[in-house]
Amino acid sequence: MTSRFTELTVDCRDPERLAAFWCEVLDFKVIDRGEGKVEIGSWEPTVEDIRARQMPPTLVFIHVPEGKTVKNRLHLDVSPIDRSTEDEVTRLLALGAVKVDVGQGPDRNWVVMADPEGNEFDVVRTLAP
Repeated sequence: MTSRFTELTVDCRDPERLAAFWCEVLDFKVIDRGEGKVEIGSWEPTVEDIRARQMPPTLVFIHVPEGKTVKNRLHLDVSPIDRSTEDEVTRLLALGAVKVDVGQGPDRNWVVMADPEGNEFDVVRTLAP
């Protein structure tokens, strides 16, 4: 058997705040909390489900004392499912995201944004009908 991609962990100063932000962005829910950590996901993982097939990973926000200092080497891409990319960017700005310039240039089909702690992510093509 192989390994499964089960979680993506994000170091952060305020796990509760980032978990709440990403729950709103992705329509996830909190599935676990512990000292200095919050896990969110679209489903509650069981060992049986994970062994049977690859399931969507959860996001785990872990408290660390230091802030972000450089551009992320890994980032999330999100695709709106019920609105245009522009309308989704407007919604995310209202939730606390900001647009950022990481050298992507002006003629791109995606929008680079950052969450409330400065972690970059992209809003890519819409999947709306």
